[in-house]
Order: sequence, then structure tokens, then C-alpha cells
Amino acid sequence: QVQLVESGGGLVQAGGSLRLSCAISGSIFSINTMGWYRQAPGKQRELVATSSRGGNRNYGDSVKGRFTISRDNVRNTLYLQMNNLKPEDTAVYYCHILPSGSWGQGTQVTVSS
Repeated sequence: QVQLVESGGGLVQAGGSLRLSCAISGSIFSINTMGWYRQAPGKQRELVATSSRGGNRNYGDSVKGRFTISRDNVRNTLYLQMNNLKPEDTAVYYCHILPSGSWGQGTQVTVSS
């Protein structure tokens, strides 16, 4: 069983920054893609960013140029640096890994205007 624990969320003013972390533990045989997704109230969960073991990074259009995903394969930790935050970034942010398909419990990010 794999456990994912997100941290680093909180309340920040527009234009501010936050750094999310996702610590992964448990029966990890191999992790290929690691990613961040978010879900705002009344909306579907959407892609924020993904990072493959080969180094490929993919970002959602709304966060390109503002967010940066990174990973520490030794410590099995995923990060998301979020800069120039906007009120529309307010959501619960979830960590996700493949091939296990596991999700974390989420961490709330709230951006005030």
C-alpha cells in the first residue's frame, strides 16, 4: 500500500507564493509519473503539472510560467512551487503517482484578492 501526504497549503494573497510537498511512502516498486492536480468547488479535478522519471514536465495552460514541478527520486518527494498566485488558483491540490494510481488526501490552497 502506498501513502501520499501533501503539505504546504494555506492562505496567501494574490501575487504571493507557496510551495507544496508530497511525501510518498509504502510499497513503492517503481514510480514513473508524479503529478499535481487540483479541484475547485463545483468544478472537475484538473491537471496542474506532471513530471516523468525521464524528466519530461507537463503543465496545465493556466499555470504555465507561474508554477514549477520538481521531484526528488531518492526521497520519493514531489514539489510544486507556485508563484504569482491568483484567486482562481484557489482549490484543493492533490498529489498523484503512476503506475499505482494512488492519490493523496489533498491540501487546501486559498488565494485572496
